[in-house]
Amino acid sequence: MHPGWRDACLKVLLRGKNVQLTLLGDPCLVRPWQSSRGFHATATSRAPKVKAPAMEDFPSDLIRNFSIIAHIDHGKSTLADRLLELTGTIQKLRKGEQQMLDKLKVERERGITVKAQTASMFHNYMSKRYMLNLIDTPGHVDFSWEVARSLAACQGALLLVDASQGVQAQTLSVFHVAKERGLVIVPILNKGSKIDLPAADPELMAAQMHSTFGVDTSEILQISAKTGKGVESVLEAIIDRIPAPRSAMAEGDKRLKAFLFDSSYDRYRGVISLLSVQSGVMQRGDKIQSIATSKRYEVTDLGIMHPEEVPTTSLREGQVGWMVCSMKDSGEAHVGDTLHRVGETIEPMPGLKATKAMVYAGIFPVDSNDFVKLEESIKRLTLTDRSVTVSRESSSALGQGCRLGFLGTLHMDVFRQRLEDEYDANVIITAPTVPYKVIYKDREVYVSNPTNFPDVTNPTSQVKEVQEPVVNASIIVPEQFFGDMMDLLYNHRAEDMDFRYINVSAKDSRLILTAVMPLSEIVTDFFDKLKSRSSGFASFDYEDAGYKASNLAKIVFLVHNKPVDALALIVHRSAEQAVARTWVKKLQKVIPRQLFEVPIQAAVGKKIIARETLSAIRSDVTAGIYGGHYERKLKHIENQKESKKRMKRFGSVDLPQEAFFDILRS
Repeated sequence: MHPGWRDACLKVLLRGKNVQLTLLGDPCLVRPWQSSRGFHATATSRAPKVKAPAMEDFPSDLIRNFSIIAHIDHGKSTLADRLLELTGTIQKLRKGEQQMLDKLKVERERGITVKAQTASMFHNYMSKRYMLNLIDTPGHVDFSWEVARSLAACQGALLLVDASQGVQAQTLSVFHVAKERGLVIVPILNKGSKIDLPAADPELMAAQMHSTFGVDTSEILQISAKTGKGVESVLEAIIDRIPAPRSAMAEGDKRLKAFLFDSSYDRYRGVISLLSVQSGVMQRGDKIQSIATSKRYEVTDLGIMHPEEVPTTSLREGQVGWMVCSMKDSGEAHVGDTLHRVGETIEPMPGLKATKAMVYAGIFPVDSNDFVKLEESIKRLTLTDRSVTVSRESSSALGQGCRLGFLGTLHMDVFRQRLEDEYDANVIITAPTVPYKVIYKDREVYVSNPTNFPDVTNPTSQVKEVQEPVVNASIIVPEQFFGDMMDLLYNHRAEDMDFRYINVSAKDSRLILTAVMPLSEIVTDFFDKLKSRSSGFASFDYEDAGYKASNLAKIVFLVHNKPVDALALIVHRSAEQAVARTWVKKLQKVIPRQLFEVPIQAAVGKKIIARETLSAIRSDVTAGIYGGHYERKLKHIENQKESKKRMKRFGSVDLPQEAFFDILRS
């Protein structure tokens, strides 16, 4: 037997033919294995067993709070793994093992980071022991809120650029966010992290970083996150270049001030808050108060992420950790809130800029009886993702549901998958739409649900103008794909198109395209077309640019002359014919056939712009008639025709929710 299992406690649960083996003990010494007889033993973590560190040994001058920022798939999580290994926080990961900080199932399946994770490391340098707090951030534009709130708890950031791909659109966007917050930037060039891409050219990419970000090429660290080469220099740069948190206690201010930047929910302990202590000391039993809600709590437990939860006796200024108090309602944990000790008066932190939902969609349970369970699941999940907005809505076809606002379509799809993975929810999501501004003669109304969009073709609607949200889009692409990108932008109603070169060389000439685009054109299949036309080399980023007047219309789909509100769409008038024809053909395939003909129509106002007919189920009523005059059979056929006419007048088509699931999934 492995010596690490010496103190393990084995508990065997016999349930019919299934035998489950649960190991309780030191998880780092348990090796994952599975036999053909159904015994399972899985390591929950590769973190070595540690006892709680003495937090008073780490004053603010021995603390470094930093984040890793980069474009998606440039090696952020891989670099985080190497840092955790070098500092002895985790054991060296074997080949094929997943990234340590990508804990969600959706992250491991998709190979992307969607949730910022925190890990505290301890490193000896120049005869001193430092506490390094890492906050790993996502790289996709749809998770910019995760990046923004993570940077709010940091004093520096590692700017990672892949040497095979160079500066990408999201890299540029996140760099400006970090600079606006005053963070110290440590530029890093990641070589050899993607073996399936063309050979890296570090000199060219270093020059590109110099021209784009204005960094000195001598300050750029060249590493390989995959092999670990040069990562030691990153640890040194974190300590030497990134400043320590400001010490308020050194200035005589010992009042407790903590910044809440993330939260999660545990069914047994309630709300778990991640916070950055700005000043003072937080201990178990302290009575604290929220500035946002003015509610009071008692600290029952606290600690650091190492990278799993490790309880400590206190959290001191400059340190980042987790805290559990008597907070049971998930709505009480406000990201960006400032916590202080009861009886003390402090100035609140600036907080975080409120997020603005860019894409809306309705979520309904497949079984209408599961609405209460679904609503509670959404409430729990939004505690870990405060960028999602939630409101109730009802549909005549789908029943009770929720209207959710997301930062993008990938954000929406990841949220749906997390609902299914973590809460076993079975849901239907309506087609994504963007918030429109409808200007009446006496007021302005924002409409995110197509059902509430007015009929602009009706002269009595009193609608003066309809505006749609637009964005400033940026595309970084090699020069050879310039023509394809311009054509793609033109086909998606882009305006004010412009371009400039970010580097020119014989090996690689790259340029950045900028344009003003309607947001509704991006939330469909724009990103897929972008990658297809550029062979995967183009990168895309966008930011809000307000609203602009547009010629829009609402398409209503009628099944057997009755409108289906859950399928309503808002489209530009130039695309209404193509969209309507595509959707009526989809409906024709998924709606079950009836005993009578069912017309499927798409209408704008009172005008039908597309139609398909679902043919009736036909049965041979003369099959059992033998002999006699032909008029005998003709009489039965005529009776059938009359019956079908009556059915068509009085019959109704009940659309099963499986049909909605099929059409909205596609």
